[in-house]
Amino acid sequence: MTTRDEVLELGSSVLSAGFAPVKGTRHLSYPEVRFDRAGPVGDRQYCLVDLAAGRVLKTVENSTLMAVVSTVTDGGLEITLPTGESVCAAPEPAGEVVTSNYWGRAVDLELTEGPHAALMSEWLDRDVHLARAPRGAVVFNAPVSIVTTASLRDLGTRADHPDLTAEAARFRATLVIDTTTPYAEEAWLGRVVRVGDVLLRVGPPIPRCAVIDFDPASGIRRGRLLKTLAQYRPTNAAGEPCFGVSADVIGRAGAGTPHRPTMSFEEG
Repeated sequence: MTTRDEVLELGSSVLSAGFAPVKGTRHLSYPEVRFDRAGPVGDRQYCLVDLAAGRVLKTVENSTLMAVVSTVTDGGLEITLPTGESVCAAPEPAGEVVTSNYWGRAVDLELTEGPHAALMSEWLDRDVHLARAPRGAVVFNAPVSIVTTASLRDLGTRADHPDLTAEAARFRATLVIDTTTPYAEEAWLGRVVRVGDVLLRVGPPIPRCAVIDFDPASGIRRGRLLKTLAQYRPTNAAGEPCFGVSADVIGRAGAGTPHRPTMSFEEG
């Protein structure tokens, strides 16, 4: 029997680990993810800004962002549209820092120069700029989020959406953990868990918005998951139903059994 003081080993149960370099673009899984104390390295290091409105673009209001693939390569930041049109270049500092609204929070963002803004402005049919964000500046909750397969299956059954585990990217979670008991992750609150050589401290459940109702590859609304969640899950003060849990990175674990995907820690 384990106690709450013992580290919970989850490495062999991690099915996927992922993020998006540009906030709102398609959530991708990677065979290897590096972590530091601010979360997955490279996660949401860029965002799109509407300068006229003075705010960061919200995924829930610009769901077609999810159809766009962004990756960081040796050539720089590559952005590919569903049409196949693509640009790849290293975003260069434009020499201007702007303060933008991100869900009611003021964040300072460094505007960049390069072909990315023009491509995304055309795709979104609005004038946007690509900005580099400080670590965690455009992350709504804790730096790491976790969903589990048993919880996904339970929600999928209730919502008549049996392929929900295959569409786990709807929840844009850092980690998808294989479990047998729905919502077992909520019993991990305050626990230290280990994934690879990374130690996480699990935090509270995550309130959800309508983003989960959009297909994670196309951004087209397909599903009524949010309404289903609201019928049986606990809600926060704003009435948002909770699903999955948050976590903070607290350090490196000792050497252990290697697993795929590989998750490693580095001091920032």
